[in-house]
Amino acid sequence: MKLLVLGATGGTGLEIVRQATQRGHHITAFVRSPEKLKPFNGRINLEQGNLLDSIQLEKVIQGHDAVLSAFGPRVPVSKTDAHLLEQFATGLTQAMLHTAVRRVVVESVAFLFKEAIIPPAYFLGRLFFPGMVADASAMENVFEESGLDWTMARPPELTDKPYTGKYRVREGRLPLFGFRISRADVADFMLTAVEDRCLIGKVIGLCN
Repeated sequence: MKLLVLGATGGTGLEIVRQATQRGHHITAFVRSPEKLKPFNGRINLEQGNLLDSIQLEKVIQGHDAVLSAFGPRVPVSKTDAHLLEQFATGLTQAMLHTAVRRVVVESVAFLFKEAIIPPAYFLGRLFFPGMVADASAMENVFEESGLDWTMARPPELTDKPYTGKYRVREGRLPLFGFRISRADVADFMLTAVEDRCLIGKVIGLCN
């Protein structure tokens, strides 16, 4: 598949690029700063630009089969980035609706699972990261109302542990005792999900 990866220089994004190239996908990474992607020179297409600019996004989206987004603000989130995810979602959905590309898989946060008890994801999110919870919720609302073929991946705490391929997924819920998951396993799920049309319009909790 021809895949466009957004947020490709972050932890999950780098894993998506690495695993996608290993699987034989044709990858384009659209980033602000391409330095972290130098190890992939010659194996991926690299486009530099502003991920919040819908016109730039529309140009780079053309000709791809799907979009994978691991885009997110740096933690701790600054005041200027308080609505970054919502702004990004608005620009991306507007851009995609002007192209023939409809499939998008997005990394979100497990803090949005209000019914999670062990761990109490929503409670912890509202207590310690209220701004992130509000912005991620607004981002998801933009995709849900867009009419695109979206899938939301909601992982809990992300780690840099190696890929295992042994992770649990649950539709609409965070799996019980879902405290953490490696970025490598999140990337594996997102790449698998992009081809699974049964996951369109679904919110998925995943953890190791």
